[in-house]
Amino acid sequence: MTATRSTRVLLVDDQALLRMGFAMVLDAEDDLEVVGEAADGVAALDQVRALRPDVVLMDVRMPRMNGIEATRSIAAEYPATKVLVLTTFDLDEYAFAALRAGASGFLLKDAEPTELVAAIRTVAAGDAVVAPRVTRRMLELFAQHLPEAGRQAPDGLDPRLTALTPRELEVLRAVAEGRSNAEVAEQLFLSEATVKTHVGRILAKLGVRDRVQAVVLAYETGLVGGGR
Repeated sequence: MTATRSTRVLLVDDQALLRMGFAMVLDAEDDLEVVGEAADGVAALDQVRALRPDVVLMDVRMPRMNGIEATRSIAAEYPATKVLVLTTFDLDEYAFAALRAGASGFLLKDAEPTELVAAIRTVAAGDAVVAPRVTRRMLELFAQHLPEAGRQAPDGLDPRLTALTPRELEVLRAVAEGRSNAEVAEQLFLSEATVKTHVGRILAKLGVRDRVQAVVLAYETGLVGGGR
């Protein structure tokens, strides 16, 4: 029987005790391996270049280079490496900025160990870990920080969305409104498998990394809005 490859994790936080605590939790899991640590964004980039981890657990507020800039560089240079942002508050504007920079989600620092482990596994599998309703609350709160919708096509759509079919637009709108795949399926009278297929096609057509980035784009293009 072939052994399953461990998910390689890099811990980035300027507090050594937090890194130690995270490492203890993750090293207790057979399928997770902490391969390195960094105390700031500059060191994080060096470690990513050297170690090529699968997932980076990234703090936001750090000396020399913050987590947002580090996330942007990692997303651009090493797209195979996923970034999971750590934040103190669930509606932290810096966490939102990190999502726009290319993070695959965010997690509260006081999350339960089981939540931390599950989040890392989910990100490593290529999905996003921001809970749908939290995504909605966060994006609505910070919608005023998004640029205005771009130039619209004759049908009223932003040009970035014109490749989507009417059904895909319905699915994207529902996802951006904070609905899970099961809720989208119920709303649109589809199976969950069909919704998942639609989401995959939407990501491919929009050229975005994951569900979170698709939601951000839905707000940027004016498909949905936070009360503007």
